[in-house]
Amino acid sequence: MIRWIRQQLGFDPPHQSDTRTVYIANKFPQHGHYIPQRFADNRIISSKYTIWNFIPKNLFEQFRRIANFYFLIIFLVQLMIDTPTSPITSGLPLFFVITVTAIKQGYEDWLRHKADNEVNGAPVFVVRSGSLVQTRSKNIRVGDIVRVAKDETFPADLVLLSSDRAEGTCHITTASLDGETNLKTHYAVPETAVSQSVSRLESLQAVVECQQPEADLYRFVGRITVTQQGEEIVRPLGPENLLLRGARLKNTKEIFGVAVYTGMESKMALNYKCKSQKRSAVEKSMNTFLIIYLGILLFEAILSTILKYAWQAENKWDEPFYNQKTDQERNSSQILKFISDFLAFLVLYNFIIPISLYVTVELQKFLGSFFIGWDLDLYHEESDQKAQVNTSDLNEELGQVEYVFTDKTGTLTENEMQFRECSINGIKYQEINGKLVPEGMTEDSPDGSVPCVNREEELFLKAVSLCHTVQISYDQTDGPGDPFSRANGFSPQMEYYASSPDEKALVEATKRMGVTFIGSHGETMEIKTFGKAEKYKLLHVLEFDANRRRMSVILQKPSGEKVLFTKGAESAVLPYATSGEIDKTRVHVDEFALKGLRTLVVACRQFSADEYQEVDRRLHEARTALQQREERLVEVFNFIEKDLELLGATGVEDKLQDKVQETIEALRLAGIKVWVLTGDKHETAVSVSLSCGHFHRTMNVLELVQQKSDHECAEQLRRLARRIKEDHVIQHGLVVDGASLSLALREHEKLFMEVCKNCSAVLCCRMAPLQKAKVVRLLKTSPEKPITLAIGDGANDVSMIQEAHVGIGIMGKEGRQAVRNSDYAIARFKFLAKLLLVHGHFYYIRIATLVQYFFYKNVCFITPQFLYQFFCLFSQQTLYDSVYLTLYNICFTSLPILVYSLFEQLVHPHVLQSKPALYRDISKNSLLSFKTFLYWTFLGFCHAFVFFFGSYVLMGEDTTLMGNGQMFGNWTFGTLVFTVMVITVTLKLAIETHFWTWMNHFVTWGSIAFYFIFSLFYGSIIWPFLHTQDMYFVFVQLLSSGSAWFAIIIIVVACLFPDVIKKVFYRHLQPTSTQKSQFIEAYQGIGCVDSMCCFSEGQNACSRLGRLVERMMGRCDPAQATRSWSDSDTFFSNDQSILTVSPMEVSHC
Repeated sequence: MIRWIRQQLGFDPPHQSDTRTVYIANKFPQHGHYIPQRFADNRIISSKYTIWNFIPKNLFEQFRRIANFYFLIIFLVQLMIDTPTSPITSGLPLFFVITVTAIKQGYEDWLRHKADNEVNGAPVFVVRSGSLVQTRSKNIRVGDIVRVAKDETFPADLVLLSSDRAEGTCHITTASLDGETNLKTHYAVPETAVSQSVSRLESLQAVVECQQPEADLYRFVGRITVTQQGEEIVRPLGPENLLLRGARLKNTKEIFGVAVYTGMESKMALNYKCKSQKRSAVEKSMNTFLIIYLGILLFEAILSTILKYAWQAENKWDEPFYNQKTDQERNSSQILKFISDFLAFLVLYNFIIPISLYVTVELQKFLGSFFIGWDLDLYHEESDQKAQVNTSDLNEELGQVEYVFTDKTGTLTENEMQFRECSINGIKYQEINGKLVPEGMTEDSPDGSVPCVNREEELFLKAVSLCHTVQISYDQTDGPGDPFSRANGFSPQMEYYASSPDEKALVEATKRMGVTFIGSHGETMEIKTFGKAEKYKLLHVLEFDANRRRMSVILQKPSGEKVLFTKGAESAVLPYATSGEIDKTRVHVDEFALKGLRTLVVACRQFSADEYQEVDRRLHEARTALQQREERLVEVFNFIEKDLELLGATGVEDKLQDKVQETIEALRLAGIKVWVLTGDKHETAVSVSLSCGHFHRTMNVLELVQQKSDHECAEQLRRLARRIKEDHVIQHGLVVDGASLSLALREHEKLFMEVCKNCSAVLCCRMAPLQKAKVVRLLKTSPEKPITLAIGDGANDVSMIQEAHVGIGIMGKEGRQAVRNSDYAIARFKFLAKLLLVHGHFYYIRIATLVQYFFYKNVCFITPQFLYQFFCLFSQQTLYDSVYLTLYNICFTSLPILVYSLFEQLVHPHVLQSKPALYRDISKNSLLSFKTFLYWTFLGFCHAFVFFFGSYVLMGEDTTLMGNGQMFGNWTFGTLVFTVMVITVTLKLAIETHFWTWMNHFVTWGSIAFYFIFSLFYGSIIWPFLHTQDMYFVFVQLLSSGSAWFAIIIIVVACLFPDVIKKVFYRHLQPTSTQKSQFIEAYQGIGCVDSMCCFSEGQNACSRLGRLVERMMGRCDPAQATRSWSDSDTFFSNDQSILTVSPMEVSHC
């Protein structure tokens, strides 16, 4: 138990040595003093709290907030010394704030626990005691033999022991780990590959020794020792033997593997960044403002204490005849008395720090987050998925984003390739109804007939269907067998798996056109050409590599001839072609690329018998060479892949998600820079960047790739920086690969950042998961401190999602890891535009006004209290009753600002989407700038002075405001000030409100009415549980005075009239872009109370007045519902559909 506690506290790590020894099936040695190593269990934990640490950890985090800690101190001071106000006035609001916040955060963490339990509770099969047992994922232990079936994900990091194939291979996809959708082959060692049954696995005697867990997905070093008939056989283990958690088994019925890394020690989990508490820019501004107000509070308390002692220097004020001191008071320490008085003033003025600000902000964030889930525009009908909010603390941060970091595969794309066009012998073709049709012609052969193809077309289709590494899975039968036997008659449904998504799309396209790849077995490949089966002998495969950028196969035709088929990038094939329509094909390839298609060029070469013998001899020598094997292979490949006959080119579309291009353009117009971070290949990434509009065709694309050393990288960076500086007109894009990025970040971080910031778009390819997080952190911590957003759909994106200020998960095809670890989750990338431009805009303006309004109303509240001390000899007499002190922020002024912060819309959502540039108006925390904060604070002090001195002047020396000559006292004066204050601060918010709903009306006028009703009720009854009742009959008496009513009206108007004048002048003389859009909305466009309808132009002022009345009455003529925009207004040209009124909107009006 003690060891477990030490391990949980981090004092006793579960493994101490550099290596771990895993006994397969947990068959530990029976002899000697073996001490088993301790390993982590298989639970994945993304939650923050447990039942045991929730209360202490949550309280610690809450009291890190300045206001909460401050009020705790004030509450303790009130308990310890005699203060002017009751401890309840501080304790009750503090308890309310802490409780509501804890409930909200506990609920959000409960959702994370729920998601974790789904993963940890997933059913798995393990081999135990000679049989296959079903258990839960969390119960897997290191050493367990786990069975995984086809299309299932691996529940832990497993070393492959065997598969349903005799050779012990299996195929997997790692799309959720590194973004690559291609098929990867993994191997079992021969000694364990034969153990294909549970009984043979149970009798297996083997030990795996490997390194301790590390985050690198592509590195694994180990060995397996198998004991057979008393003899130990040792085999090396590498990455090709390790099946990573999160990867998916494909094209294999089942595999057995031994768990070596489990739970949070798996490579996928180690690539998660530690979950830290994210704090928004608004919350940081709030803390800064609170420190300033704390300074104001201390200044007022110290000044009051000093003035009190200065005043009491005169004997007549120090000990007046009606308040004689006791002997104990006369003999007490002056220092202690000073401290006690200072603390008493501190308590008296403490309400200038708004404790209810935090709870209102928490409620606003929590309730406001539901609007994202309820937004039907963010609902994806095909997958039946709505947007979800995992962390509501960052809502307003959506309105401050400056950089978006996005994954490519599954985020920008649908993860689907589609064949679009091809060029054969200098003629462009399109696919129409599964037939190749020359461009400009229509398909005219009847359905079902064998299409007529010439020799060049047939040879091109054969080359495409044979030059690949595609494998086949048959859905009806999972067992092993001869694939050719399936091809006879009606074959079951085939599914292709390829090392490249392009290959799969091309082979599927040739199948539709009549040339079907049936399968490969050993050295034989079979295709069916328009119903006729043909077998080719596979002699050699010249593998693809990044330098050659092409791959080839050498085949023996059924006729015995030897032929080479080659495909690759046009720059890697066309220079080696000596015959065929080279110029025409080059033009077609450029045309395909301009359309955003991924292009491949196809060529062939016929070998004579002597030529093939030479090729075979050279290949054999190079492949068996012990020295410089790679260099010799490259030399031979170049010798073989020459004198090519050009057959044609293909154009494949990596299908983008809907409206990706429009979304990226909208983000760019909003002033947001988009970076694409992907684990995919360089060529693929660039192609997708061009097709999705991330890179423009006119953009000068710079490259920092394949850098080998620090010096080489630094020189290239300097060249790029000079090039950017010399060319001021052209937009630049930058392409970086993972290896070069590592070098750039090692010693040239500043230079690299300078180059990146001067580029309009940046593409990082071949990125490891933690490299993605490093790039985000690099920008996040740069001197400008920009707000970053990361969006992705796979486990490889989790680290950058957690690193960025805002993390968004895409509910895609690559599992739920990104969604579970994100702050927000959406079904498609296109929803990001509305999430930022509309929801982000609304959340930010709402919370910015909420924060500043709270400080304003608390300055209004406590400044009269400070001024009152000048008139009561700093005796710490309170101006307001303690009930009013407690309820001012909780009841009288809380609901209007809460409703405002939930529903306010400065501009209609359609306008925000059609004018992305409006997002710039709120960027860089502009509404919470120090200048704006000072304005609200100054306004609060001004209004407070008007409240206090207005009431004082109007009452003056003559306090007989009653008709019967009865005089007013200090409680009546304080109540008059309080009444004026409640009305003024409520109406001030009404002036700031642009978007009125019935709830705004209800809480605005209802709050004022509630104050009057409560005061009448509270002051009209003698409450038995109250020690003193200073307010008895005070409010009734105040309201019975006509002079008091006159004073209330005059003071309220005097406070608010200058505000109205200022707003009118500023809106007409110096309007912002947002205010200009409001004018258009009000006079030309959207005009109903709910902003759904609008009226046409050309109406005079009288008609506007009539229209205003109609709007206030809730009437609108659907026949006049036309939206109009002036020519000067920029709008989102790629999606003009948002400028039309839908039938729903018209009927709603």
